[in-house]
Amino acid sequence: MKSSKTTTTNRITSGIANGIVAARWAIIALFIAVIAIAGYYITQFRIDASADTLLVKDNKLYIRTQVANEVFSPDEFILLAYQPKDHTLFSNTTFNDINALSEDIRKLERVKAVTSILTVPLVDDASALTGGTDVSSLTWQQQKYSPETMKSLVSGHPIFTDLLINREETATAIQIVFQENAELREIEKEITDIQSGLLDGELTDEQQARIETLKAKADPIRQALTSQRKKEIQQIEEITDQVSERADTYLGGSYVVGQHLIDIIKSDLKIFGTAIGVVIALLLALLYRSWKWVFFPLLACSVSVIITMGLFGMLDMRTTVISANFIALQLILTLAVMIHLIGSYRDIARKESQYSQKERVTETLIDKLSPCFYATLTTSVGFGSLIFSGLQPVVDFGWMMLVSMLVTMSVSLLLFPALLCLVPKSEETHEYGFLQSLLERVRRLTLGAPKRVGALCLLVFLACAAGIVRLDVENSFIDYFDTDTQVHQELAFIDQQFGGSTPLDIILSIPDNVQNDELILTADMVNQLQLVQKAVEAFEATGSVTSLVNFTELARDLNNDKPLTEYELTSIYHLLDKQVVNQLVGAYFSGENEQLRISVRIQDTTEGLDRETFVSQLKQDLNTVGLSEQEYSLTNLFILYQDILSRLFDSQVKTLGIVYVVLGLVLLAIFRSVKVALIALVPNVLTTLGILGIIGWLGIPLDIMTITIAAIAMGIAVDDTIHFLHAWLAGADRNPETSEAQSASKHAFGHTGLAILFTTTIIAIGFSLFGFSDFLPSVYFGLLTATAMLMALITDTTLLPALLTLFVTKRRSQDNSA
Repeated sequence: MKSSKTTTTNRITSGIANGIVAARWAIIALFIAVIAIAGYYITQFRIDASADTLLVKDNKLYIRTQVANEVFSPDEFILLAYQPKDHTLFSNTTFNDINALSEDIRKLERVKAVTSILTVPLVDDASALTGGTDVSSLTWQQQKYSPETMKSLVSGHPIFTDLLINREETATAIQIVFQENAELREIEKEITDIQSGLLDGELTDEQQARIETLKAKADPIRQALTSQRKKEIQQIEEITDQVSERADTYLGGSYVVGQHLIDIIKSDLKIFGTAIGVVIALLLALLYRSWKWVFFPLLACSVSVIITMGLFGMLDMRTTVISANFIALQLILTLAVMIHLIGSYRDIARKESQYSQKERVTETLIDKLSPCFYATLTTSVGFGSLIFSGLQPVVDFGWMMLVSMLVTMSVSLLLFPALLCLVPKSEETHEYGFLQSLLERVRRLTLGAPKRVGALCLLVFLACAAGIVRLDVENSFIDYFDTDTQVHQELAFIDQQFGGSTPLDIILSIPDNVQNDELILTADMVNQLQLVQKAVEAFEATGSVTSLVNFTELARDLNNDKPLTEYELTSIYHLLDKQVVNQLVGAYFSGENEQLRISVRIQDTTEGLDRETFVSQLKQDLNTVGLSEQEYSLTNLFILYQDILSRLFDSQVKTLGIVYVVLGLVLLAIFRSVKVALIALVPNVLTTLGILGIIGWLGIPLDIMTITIAAIAMGIAVDDTIHFLHAWLAGADRNPETSEAQSASKHAFGHTGLAILFTTTIIAIGFSLFGFSDFLPSVYFGLLTATAMLMALITDTTLLPALLTLFVTKRRSQDNSA
């Protein structure tokens, strides 16, 4: 006999189902209006690959970096490397090519300066600097030095090596400096000035509001600048084509990488979104052999994506490196709900062929409305846990997927049944016999030997989970891209040949006792800088290191290896500062702020690079050479990226802990049984731990993409658990002639088993397509999610029924017989 709660629930479900069918025309009209509005806003959908999308809101390290950039004002630039093919680097062919490239690049609209070994002053005697010589005349452009002279002047240069020429002297580089946008510069300066207050305390509500206003004002300028930069990259690549027969060229720079990243994300969205759609269509046609079961799922998936993208455009929720795969996720999540609805409809149509189309749809909703709603709810819990990760892109991804799930649920449970009512009823094809036979064998195995099946499943998944101890968060941004891609080759070449690709700045405070108003450089300052610079250079991963020390080395080289006086060094610094320094490597001294800057670039391709160990050891070494933590700060991209990596593992633990607890509470609310909720939780916990273990065993680094796999696997896999468990419990009392376990297992495997199998097959194959991406985080994301789905299929069809047989339906049967 059914309980009063069950009867009440059924009555509510029946009322909602009848209401949806009765309001079908209103629902269709509403969705047409929503799609029209979404279509308008979809043009405002944006992809954002900027650095701050990877950071926690109000990240103090980021603010310190911005403050340092305001003080020392390093220029925005692109590095264009030139590597001769069949001629030597120091040759007239090289000089002519570099000169021609530089002349064409100077014509670009935003270009402020073009610097190369042909445009910098080259001297071999200190008297040229201290004797009133016009430094600007001592360049190849003015003097037309011979290749031999150029080689003697440039080789081993303390400033230009690793910047304009590599150490092996096989490649040279052109630095292209761009004019900054004055309006954007002022806005960013004001934002930084306000945010710097976070370094000492909290911001007021008025300050936060002002920051938001400034960001909104800056946004269209940044959007225009992004478009301009893309155009500039294309123009530079076209210019370099003129030397392609004689040399290989490589572009480097932060926004070059950012643009490549945006291009790859857009390409993946277009290519893999389309590919997944095609695969879905083919698999649906193969599994159901009916055009309507291809058309309706694809229509639902398309409508879900259009509405979601329109909402993101309207709400200005921008996709980032992580959330770029939301389209593929939403396609598959929508499809998962659709397959369960279609499976129920086909089952009802075969059993109750006399029903009208409206009756078939109504009965389908009565059967599947609750489990589909619960499954969507629990999936949302999985994604919602990402909001608490502490990593901004992961947080944004969590919010975006919550919006996506709301749209998916609305389209699947409202629009699909409303449209289905308009289709004439027809006879449904039978399911494939071999698939039903396979599921029947699994059912008998779990029913006949639940302890052995459960034990074996637990052992296998615990063995997988053991790989968690091997999880590593160390990663390299270069390794995000496939080795065959242009961006990987460019990053690797610049990284290896021109002193590294990831900037790290050491900002030193000048002690009062070493300052001198008349001197830029005092002996104490130089000694301190030399000690620090030698400490940094001692690391294997250290590439280019530049500071005022480099000018002292240049002066010493020019003075027959004898040091110059403090006054002579100050004179040289002023001369070179105006001619070279600001164009090449930014400033290194701020008298107003009483700070010195050491510019370091880290070589990301260094084998075995451990960023956490690097930073820790660097701090120890700085302390050894006499610097306290109050006397310096570490800033720029290397530190910011290390901060992200350091948060990953803690974020993963926190995310999983939250999702386990919240999901357990939701399952308890759904099934109103602690025992059933815990049993439902077990296969999903094992799936998430198992997939993390596989990541560890395979040596795949935990990064901002793979960190989401466990929560996504939990969110998607729990769908099948809910449907299977709901069918199991509903079938327990259906056949009084058999035991509860027998009746429940037949209903669960027969009613939802095929739907689960179909869902998993389509999802696994769909996600596997990401294996062909050039963006390795997407490759891992796709293949690992597909693996997680297969693992979930195994646990839901073996461990789950075994546990239910042992601890739920079997005991019920014993209680009834008593």
